[in-house]
Amino acid sequence: MKLLLTSSGITNKTIHNALVELMGKPVAEANALFVPTGVYPFQYGQRYAWNPIGGEAASRMCQLGWKSIGILEPSILPSIDKNNWLPALKEADALLVWGGDPIFINYWMKESGLTDLLPTLPNLVYVGTSAGSITTASTFAETYAADRSCAGIPLRSEEIVLSSVNGETSRTLLVANGMGFTEFAIIPHFENKDHFDASATNAEKWASRVPVPVYAIDEDTAIKVDGNTVEVVSEGQWKLFNPGKTTNR
Repeated sequence: MKLLLTSSGITNKTIHNALVELMGKPVAEANALFVPTGVYPFQYGQRYAWNPIGGEAASRMCQLGWKSIGILEPSILPSIDKNNWLPALKEADALLVWGGDPIFINYWMKESGLTDLLPTLPNLVYVGTSAGSITTASTFAETYAADRSCAGIPLRSEEIVLSSVNGETSRTLLVANGMGFTEFAIIPHFENKDHFDASATNAEKWASRVPVPVYAIDEDTAIKVDGNTVEVVSEGQWKLFNPGKTTNR
């Protein structure tokens, strides 16, 4: 398995070219599966799940011109005979994992067996968007404005004070185990005015709580992982925090 980790999907030509390179074929010849799971815990999550599929989201992940595209829903896989869904996954060139709650995504990826299965698929490209990128780490952190009310248990929780245009704002920061596909963590939406928690100042504070290197990436940046090679592909802004930290598994 290879990875292309983004904040908002395939937003520019540089990231698009990285996707094509990882797949080894153009999008028009590639099969994709879309994972909407992460948005279900949110109010109106059903609508948020439909938006990218229906072309109503800013990210056009599902509208890139795939040869075929389908939905893979990890939360229902334990109740289905594996022989009924595994062939489509094995034929997929890209797995498009949407955003939402990364702890919830991680929970269902493990419960469904996908966490163990995906690394055995050498030709698959895991394409993460926002929380879909966050959850690939061995250890990650995420900020929350309200209490979680869904599956998945973090390692620890703390109140953290972040800077915003309206002054200091308190958020809950949760640190959790991820799927362990990478030895670094992701902070998406770097320096995005709609995500004040990911400003440069706040991202540094956020990253200090995680025991691994952390890439803060904006909407025009992706992290490309092929084997042991990690490459930043970008037409925007990014920053690496904690470069000397290592993970002890």
